[in-house]
This record gives sequence, C-alpha cells and structure tokens, in this order.
Amino acid sequence: MADTTQDKHSRDQAKKAAASGWIGSALEYYDFFIYAQAAALIFPTIMFDQADPRMGIIGALGTYAVGYVARPIGAVVLGAWGDKYGRKNVLVLCMMLMGISTMLVAFLPTYQQIGFGAPVLLLVLRLIQGFAVAGEVSGASSMITESAAFGRRGYFGSFTLQGTQAGQLLAAFIFLPLAHFLTEDAFQSWGWRIPFALSALVVVAGYLIRRNVDETHTNAEEQAHGEVAALPLVTAFKESPGAIFRVFCMALTSVIATTTSVFGAAYATSKSYGIGFAADVYLWIPILSNILAVILTPLLGNLSDRIGRRPMIVIPTILAGLMSYAYLWAISQHNVGLAIVFSLVMWGCLFQGYQATFPSFFPELFPAHTRVSGMAFGQNMGTVVASLMSVVFPLVAPPGSTNVVLIVGSLTFGICLIASAAAYFSPETFRVRLEDLGVAGAKPVAEVEYNALRAASIAAAKKS
Repeated sequence: MADTTQDKHSRDQAKKAAASGWIGSALEYYDFFIYAQAAALIFPTIMFDQADPRMGIIGALGTYAVGYVARPIGAVVLGAWGDKYGRKNVLVLCMMLMGISTMLVAFLPTYQQIGFGAPVLLLVLRLIQGFAVAGEVSGASSMITESAAFGRRGYFGSFTLQGTQAGQLLAAFIFLPLAHFLTEDAFQSWGWRIPFALSALVVVAGYLIRRNVDETHTNAEEQAHGEVAALPLVTAFKESPGAIFRVFCMALTSVIATTTSVFGAAYATSKSYGIGFAADVYLWIPILSNILAVILTPLLGNLSDRIGRRPMIVIPTILAGLMSYAYLWAISQHNVGLAIVFSLVMWGCLFQGYQATFPSFFPELFPAHTRVSGMAFGQNMGTVVASLMSVVFPLVAPPGSTNVVLIVGSLTFGICLIASAAAYFSPETFRVRLEDLGVAGAKPVAEVEYNALRAASIAAAKKS
C-alpha cells in the first residue's frame, strides 16, 4: 500500500506541475497578446504626446519590444533563483511579477492626465513583465521534467506550451469582442483596461495551483546535499557550453512565428507592399493556428516520448522553413485562401513539433544544478534573436522589392536549417533516466525496457 500511495502522490505531482506550467504560460501569452494589440491600437493615442503621432507609434511598439530586451536579464537572475532556491519558488515569483505588473497596466493614468510619467510607468511595467517571462518557461519545464514519470516527460512537458496557445486564444476572445462592440470612445477610455484587469483572476488561480505543488525531489536532494551551484549560469557555461549553444540555436525556430504572424501580416496588409489583404483576415490566422496548436501539442509531446526528441524538431523545422516560400508566394499572388492554409500548416502544425518538444528536451540537456539557468539563458537568447528578425526582414526586403519571397523565405529557411542541425547534433534524451540527464556519455535505457516502463506508467495513470 505504501508503494501505491507513493506512486499516486508522484502522479498527482506530475499533474499539478503540468497544470502549474500550463497556467503560467497561459498568463504569459495572454499578457503578450493583449499588450501587442493595445500597443498597436490604443497606447499611441493615450500614452504618448500627440504632437507627433509618429512618436506615439514608435514609443508604443518600443515599449512592447522592451519586454524582449529584459528577457536576458531575467534569464540570468531567475534562472539562478530557480537552481538555488527551487523550481516552485521561482515559479511563484514569476507568476506574481507577471500577474501584478499586467494588472497594474489597467490602472495606468494617460499622457493627458500626468504627461511624460505615463509612458515611463508603462515602460517600467513592461520591463518587469519581460523580466518575469524569462524564468517562466524554463522553471516550469524543469519542474515538469523532474516530476513526470519516466517515459512521459514529453507528454507532460508539452502542456507548458499548450498554455501559451490557450493564453493567446483567451486574450483574443476577450480583447477582440470589446474592440468590436464598444464604441471607439468607450474602448479608448475604459474598454481596453478590462483585459488587463482580468489577469488578476489568472494570478489568483495560478497562485493557488503553484502553492500546492511540492518542490521536486531532484532539487530537494540537491539542496539537502549542498550541491547547489553558487553561480549556476557560470557553472553551466563551464560544464555545458555546448548544450547552451545548441539550445540557443534550436530556439531560433521561433523565426517561424515571426515570419508568419509579424512580417507575413505586414507584407500582406501594408499598403506600401501593395498586396492589400484586409487586416481583419489576419486576425484569424493566429486564432485558427492556436486552435490547431492546442489540439496538436499534447499529441506531439506524447509522440516525442515514443520516437525521440530530435526527430520532432529536425523534420518539422526543415519542412516549416520550406513552407515559408509557399506562404509568402501565396501572399504575393494575392491568394488569401492559400495564404491562410499555408500559414496553418507552417505555424499551426509543423511549428508545433518544436513547441511541443522543447519543454522536455531543453531541460533534459542539463544536470539538475544548472537546469533552469542553462535552459533559460539559451532559450531566451534564441527567442530574442528570432524576434529581431521582424526588424531585419523589412530592412533586407523593403517595400518595392521584387524578390521579397526569395529573400525572406531563404533567411527563414536558413535559420531553420541551423536550428535543425543543432537538434540533430544534440544527444537524444528521451530514454535517459532523470538522474543521468546532462551527464556526458549517459547511457539510455534499452528500448524494450523503456517501452515496458512507459506502458506501465500510462496504464497506472489510466487506472487512477
């Protein structure tokens, strides 16, 4: 009976860890989506001096970009916090920082009320949000990796990224109806504040879930035996520089989202490029893609437990990079239907191979004492570089270019090849036991034994 109770406790902890990761990621991307919409539609007119409208747009989008600038700092600080003081502690800290800073945006005074103080306060809150985000995915992924049963790390880890898709959908379903049904004056004065204020509900739910998650046994042992690194990121660079570099390169796969949703949207709807798609058409691409992603992510995470992590990144990433040519070509041909279909295949399906797999694969590449720091730094730096391509693409293929498809498609495909090569040359980890992760030359469990252990874990979960 003792063994049964212990097994049940372990399964419950894995579920709680997955729920904790899910809701934290949901809040993170709920915030990012509503902030991106507000930065484009609201903030230029109410948070900045209207004497020069261009500065309002630049300032609003600039505060959005600052969220990415703060990520490397957050990766260093929060990664170290997670390795030194525990996964649970850093996740509670990230949740509170993200949630409170998001909620406070709802109560900000406007430029008309306090002048230059309005954009300054907005900038401060955005820096806090970006700082907090940097520790969220790595902390949640590490906790789930260390809590999940052997053979199920990919499945449970995928819920961290499913949360990101669900958060964006939730934000869209709240923000877009408000923008549509409220009068422009009402939306500009108070309507836009509602989505930010509602983040308080997510914070409460997230805190209650995370408060009841136990610290992982792996990290507790590290603490008890005094094996916690004084400077985890420095130690990670000394012990696992190759892993950090490979994680950085694999994280460049996020360029798929940049090409599809950022540059692709601008290319299709901007009058300067001469395509002329209706803007509301492009509001549906992220919504439909995220619906697909919510469905596919746990299925693909489970598949990575069956066939391995590397194939789930290498193959879909190469195919998604190739698909970028077709997607941009469809836009250039003014074919709305094909553009939507190709974007759904490229972003909603193929990109999810990476999204579903990296939450388990990245922490598996590091030993426990540097797991959060190593993943946080590599993954956040790669994501920042991929997001900066939204600036590079229009510089190398500006309006008036005759070869936009070839230039942007080739850059996207080239970056995807780099990410795929990094995954190919990484050690396969799905059959490596938890205590051996990040150890050079660690031997995986034999395939027959692994399949038997995994089948037993699945059967026990179904029975419970």
